[in-house]
Amino acid sequence: MNLENYKVSVDNLRKKCNIDNMKFNTTADIEVSSDIIGQKRAVEALEFGLEMDKKGYNVFVAGEIGTGRSTYTEAIVKERSKEVGPPFDWLYARNFKKPDEPMALYVKNGMGKMLKENVDKIVERLKKQIPEIFMSKEYENQRNILIEEYQNYTKDAIDKLNEIAKDYGFVFQKTERGLISMPVLNGKILNEMEYRSLSEEEIDYFRKNSAQLSIETIERFNELRMLEEEYRTKVKELDKKIGFHAVDYYIRKLKAEFSHNECIEEYLKELQEDIIENINHFKGDNMAPKQPLPFLSKNPTNFFERYEVNLLVDNSSLESAPIVVETNPSYYNLIGRVEYKNEMGLLKTDLMKIKPGAFHKANGGYLIIQAKDLLMNPFAFGALKRALKTNKVNIEGLDKQYGYIITSTLKPQPIELNVKVILIGDMYTYQLLYHYDEDFRKLFKVMADFDIEMKRNDRNIMKMVELVALHCKKEKLYPFTKEAVECLIEYSSRICENKEKLTAKFNKIVDIVYEADKICRKEDKKLVDKEHVQETIDRKISRNNKYEEKLLEMIESGDILIDIENKKIGQINGLAVIGNGEYSFGKPSKITVTTYKGKKGIINIEREVKKSGSIHDKGVMILNGYIGQRFAQKNPLSLNANIVFEQLYSGVDGDSASSTELYAILSSLAEVPIKQSIGVTGSVNQNGEIQPIGGVNEKIEGFYKVCKLKGLNKDQGVLIPHQNVKHLMLNDEVVEAVEKGDFHIYAIKTIEEGIEILTEVEAGHADDHGNYLENSIFYLVNKKLEEFVDKEDEEKKGD
Repeated sequence: MNLENYKVSVDNLRKKCNIDNMKFNTTADIEVSSDIIGQKRAVEALEFGLEMDKKGYNVFVAGEIGTGRSTYTEAIVKERSKEVGPPFDWLYARNFKKPDEPMALYVKNGMGKMLKENVDKIVERLKKQIPEIFMSKEYENQRNILIEEYQNYTKDAIDKLNEIAKDYGFVFQKTERGLISMPVLNGKILNEMEYRSLSEEEIDYFRKNSAQLSIETIERFNELRMLEEEYRTKVKELDKKIGFHAVDYYIRKLKAEFSHNECIEEYLKELQEDIIENINHFKGDNMAPKQPLPFLSKNPTNFFERYEVNLLVDNSSLESAPIVVETNPSYYNLIGRVEYKNEMGLLKTDLMKIKPGAFHKANGGYLIIQAKDLLMNPFAFGALKRALKTNKVNIEGLDKQYGYIITSTLKPQPIELNVKVILIGDMYTYQLLYHYDEDFRKLFKVMADFDIEMKRNDRNIMKMVELVALHCKKEKLYPFTKEAVECLIEYSSRICENKEKLTAKFNKIVDIVYEADKICRKEDKKLVDKEHVQETIDRKISRNNKYEEKLLEMIESGDILIDIENKKIGQINGLAVIGNGEYSFGKPSKITVTTYKGKKGIINIEREVKKSGSIHDKGVMILNGYIGQRFAQKNPLSLNANIVFEQLYSGVDGDSASSTELYAILSSLAEVPIKQSIGVTGSVNQNGEIQPIGGVNEKIEGFYKVCKLKGLNKDQGVLIPHQNVKHLMLNDEVVEAVEKGDFHIYAIKTIEEGIEILTEVEAGHADDHGNYLENSIFYLVNKKLEEFVDKEDEEKKGD
């Protein structure tokens, strides 16, 4: 066979970036732009969700960290908010009918502060003016008329009482205790001492007469009480009349400012009625009734706190819809709270201690929350769903949720909610919520999916250039040359493992930009060049590749057995990827296979010791299907094949070694050695077709490092699936080694191609009768399997 037919050309090992056609010398020449890069689908979905004003069209922005999901979401929402006017101001004021349920009031933005200030001014003015009014001559004259009238009526009533009392030996007198009857003897009113000195007969006489007098004067006393009540009512009506004229002027003036606002009109009406009802407090008479709920006032003696207005949300400074990014979406931070003050062991509160939550602040606009932060806060997600389902924000304590019982508290009226919620998280979180939470499906009908990669075309390359220029200007970094930008573009393709793509994880690119600028400054240069970018990338690797270096040391010392020169039967070098977060690298692993007759088929030793993952198990089972389909059409399969990853103690998963394992099985059965100088990776299906795998660059570079460590012999290389050629973005050292002929990359489509490269023996094809070319790999495998069957038959006959 001709190996050259399978070798990957140097041009396909890495796609160089050439932006000579772009008209700039450094990023300082670029007009910066903060446009969104390569996320058309996500942007369209997000904009659609923001435009929909129907219930349930909230948005879940899904994407990996670093794709700009948060930054771009905030930018898009900011643009959208400009098309929406600022929302209402929200206030809480005393509910005079239900004091423990403060009234929720809304006014046009900027008017909330005016309402609060005007109510405060009205109360303060009335506190000064009302005492003056009630000290005026006009008020004194009107009240004196009522007093004189009352006194005349009571004098006549008392005179009539005394006419009756005279017949019983008594007279009525006014005392501090009110109107009482006094005994009269010989024309003299007796005092208490004189009364006690009377004889028993005389005292008994007065007692009987007193009882009879009481019966006779009941109606007269009722008349007196009615006169007193009538007098008090007239005085109160006079006070209210005077007070009404004082208050009405201010209230009517304030109502005119808030015409057509029913809730404000209702509040001002109740405010006016309450002031008039409690006019004595403004007179300074200290005749106010006690608070029905004393704990609701921070100072029970301060009656006028009942007229305070709590400006909960002040949107006076806004010119567009509010955007709230809640970084700590706890239960109370979302829906607000009622705070308390401990006084003498009692928890006290008032409506001024009602504090807004994120929903209140974002009402009429947009609320952005990280899904992970929301789900980590107890009760927060439930509160969010309730608010969105009811379109109301209801401030409730968690005492009931926890089973606590506390003194009564304020229960503010719920506020009407009109908000667009944007949750930001990864796709895994979205899938969990979508499948297991019915409410979530109804409330978040739009999903904006941020991609992790984009096409590598001139438009997106230019957008990447603009991104670099933007950060250079924003962070005052040195400009990047064209060559430096080209290096960044190539690094971007390497991150997403596709030479035709660029990564959308922009944070990884921005980190390199910042670090390259630092290196440039240390060298006292004024332009960031390719060398600075490459050194940054190399330093990033160096900071994180300690484990890789330790493994290479163990390979070099012979502690880890890796053969890269000889030919071995049933032994092959598989390739795996190991990652430690910031850095991933390829590591060769010796895979060995032993075969013998039996009925167990292929035995995955890693699985037997519970070191194998489910995907690797599936890959091994596929090998059973391949061997059975190809070699057990005529005879039953009699085979035991043990597969093991030598010196592997941490476990294995994935199917990228399935073709590697199959080559080792075929080698063992055919008793044809495999070249250890070639590392192998690739998945295989039951038809023997090679399938693509991940981490191809790391695997190739990892095997190259081992070969370089032990000595390059121009025969070494790596076998990869042909589909992975487009993913190749190898480092310059490997590309140079391939160019010199010191190392080789082979791309194959089938098991037949791979086994021929590894053994330098023809695979063989079956003729119409199912026979393979003599001494080909498949001929030898089939021959060995037939021998196993024959031996098994002989053993059965012997039994």
